[in-house]
Amino acid sequence: MSPDRRRLCVKHVRSVLGISERRSCKVPEQRCSTQRHEPLVKDDEQALTNDIVGLATRFGRYGYRRITVQLRDAGWPVNHNRVERIWRREGLKVPASQPKRGRLWLNDGSCVRLRPERRNHVWAYDFVHIRTRNGRAVRLLTVIDEYTWECLAIRVGRSIRSSDGFCLVLRGNML
Repeated sequence: MSPDRRRLCVKHVRSVLGISERRSCKVPEQRCSTQRHEPLVKDDEQALTNDIVGLATRFGRYGYRRITVQLRDAGWPVNHNRVERIWRREGLKVPASQPKRGRLWLNDGSCVRLRPERRNHVWAYDFVHIRTRNGRAVRLLTVIDEYTWECLAIRVGRSIRSSDGFCLVLRGNML
C-alpha cells in the first residue's frame, strides 16, 4: 500500500475510533514521521503529466524509458525515476505483444510445409533418441503419413544419419 493510502487509512481509523495518531499509525504499519510529512508537488507536475500521457498515447509501443528520452529531447529536465512514478500513477502500460500466427512457410524460404490432402500425400520423419539399460544410445527413425497419422516405417540403429532417412523414403524400402 502506498504512503498516501496509508495516510487515508490512519485518518479513517482516528475518526472512527477516536484514538491517537501514534496508535492509529500501527494499524497500517505507517511511521509517524511519514504520516506527518506532506509530499511536495512541483509546479510543473500537471504539465509534465499531460505531456507523458500525450506521448504515451501517440507512441503506444513506447515504455517510460523511451518516453523519458522523448521528454528530454523536448526540453524537459526529467529523471527516469520521476517519469516512471508518474507513469505508474497514471496507470499507463505498454500493450502486450501479439503472438505470431503460425504460417505455412518460413521467412528464409528454406521449406514449404504442405497440408496433407489425401493418403500418402505428405510424409514426415523424426529421429527419436533413447538409452538402453546399459546406457548406450539407440536411435529410431520414424516415418509417418500426415493425413492418416499412420506409422509407415521405423528403422532402429545405434547410428542413423539423416541421409539414411532420405534413402529410406526415396527408395520406398520401408522396413
